Amino acid sequence: MRLRSTDPSRRGWSLARQLLLLQVVLVSLLVGGGALLAYLDAAQATDEKATDEVVSVAATLADSPGVRDALTSPDPSAELQPFTEQVRADTGVDFITIMNRAGIRYTHPNPELIGKRFIGNTAPALRGEVFTETYTGTLGPSVRAVLPVFGTDRKVLGLVSVGITVDAISAELSQRLPPVLAVAGGVLVVGMAGSYLVSARLRRQTRGFAPAELSGMFEYYEAILHSVREGLVLVGRDGRVVLCNDAARELLALPDDIRGRAVGQLGLAPELVSTFVSTEPASDELHVTETRVLLVNTVPVRSRDRAMGTVVTLRDHTELQSLTGELDTVRGFAESLRSQAHESANRLHAVVSLVELGRVEQAVEFATAELETAQQLTDRVVGAVAEPVLAALLLGKSSEASERGVELVLTEDTAMDDTTPHIDSRDLVTIVGNLIDNAVDAAIEEAAERAPRITVTVRTDDGELLMRVADTGPGIADADATDIFRRGWSTKPGGGAEGRGLGLALVGQAVRRHGGTVNVVNDPGAVFTVRIPLR
Repeated sequence: MRLRSTDPSRRGWSLARQLLLLQVVLVSLLVGGGALLAYLDAAQATDEKATDEVVSVAATLADSPGVRDALTSPDPSAELQPFTEQVRADTGVDFITIMNRAGIRYTHPNPELIGKRFIGNTAPALRGEVFTETYTGTLGPSVRAVLPVFGTDRKVLGLVSVGITVDAISAELSQRLPPVLAVAGGVLVVGMAGSYLVSARLRRQTRGFAPAELSGMFEYYEAILHSVREGLVLVGRDGRVVLCNDAARELLALPDDIRGRAVGQLGLAPELVSTFVSTEPASDELHVTETRVLLVNTVPVRSRDRAMGTVVTLRDHTELQSLTGELDTVRGFAESLRSQAHESANRLHAVVSLVELGRVEQAVEFATAELETAQQLTDRVVGAVAEPVLAALLLGKSSEASERGVELVLTEDTAMDDTTPHIDSRDLVTIVGNLIDNAVDAAIEEAAERAPRITVTVRTDDGELLMRVADTGPGIADADATDIFRRGWSTKPGGGAEGRGLGLALVGQAVRRHGGTVNVVNDPGAVFTVRIPLR
């Protein structure tokens, strides 16, 4: 289902475009903030460097013996001016001013200002302290250091001030700015490129849908997913459940929190697990669970030639299978009636022929004997089994077995009244009918060794319903004892194919549904014993 709007003006920006814009803004802010911090750090470093430099030069001059001697000479400027200018040229500072305690200059880059008062603070230096400041003097704003010059008696003879103008500091900072801007520009380009790549990938993944469209699509898909009556399970490539709707959880009797769990850990039958994780498609496979008969279809999903997993759909086939079983029973009854009608027609022809031959007494004896035999079986079944559907089933199966050359015997201890209302007659038909059908087939297999015969027992015993079917067939191998009630198990040719191996699986399901048990032994043929508690 596509929800893409055909009107671009109403669609709005796609999720990929919105994310790209957001990333561009974030990257720009981060790069701008980083560049600003780098600039501030460089400015601080430049200021600190300038401060350290002027303090270092001023301290060197203050400690120079020549400076102390010149301050006590008759003409300090004559000795100090050439010396400080040389030092200023060597160190790269903008000015060096040596003055007396009153602040009268002995040196200055501008000789015309020699003899005039120093512009700035000198009080801390007169107290013997070293201090720095940014002050606007004759050369403009500058970072300067003012230090005292001590005599031999530790008295302040004069002051030394060394400074670097703010313009010079700004020029140095400007030299550092291009690398910072280059790095910021590179980071911005890389960030933009990465944002574009992420946006392009997201655009491919979301197929250009806007957030509102994605939200609407998700809501529609969720509504559809949980409203369909068929079970839907998505299994990933790793065999884990990606998605499971409500109908599937109900059909498979699964808890709510199964997303991300391996299919093999859900407690499903091995055949069902194998179908779920198979890479081959499955069409209308019948699977029997504890309480249901399911029709399973699987379709592998691929995207751009890459396997993504498997879509599994489940349909509840329980009621249909039950109706099919009832239809098979009715067909069996009809077949039994046909067989009886056929046999009756043969006997009637024999009686008529005997009468035409004038052997009336033999005709009467023959007809009476056949009637007594049929009536004895009917009276035996009806008298022992009060459940009408089960009685009809036994009569029909008896006729069908007789037509196939198999004798069906009802044991003397068979006795079932109609006090088992909680056991559905359809389940009784499923259990007894399938066991007799399998027994007939098994008895015929050994017909060459011994006369094919089936013994059926149905009775209530110690608060439970007992149903036993024994045959004269080859029996069940010990290795198959645990697999006979699994869907697809069969000893017939083509076992496991469609229509094979379902009868005993339905028997096991019906017995488990009523809290009963079923087991099988060989004596010498197979003997199936079903016990269902009577509540």
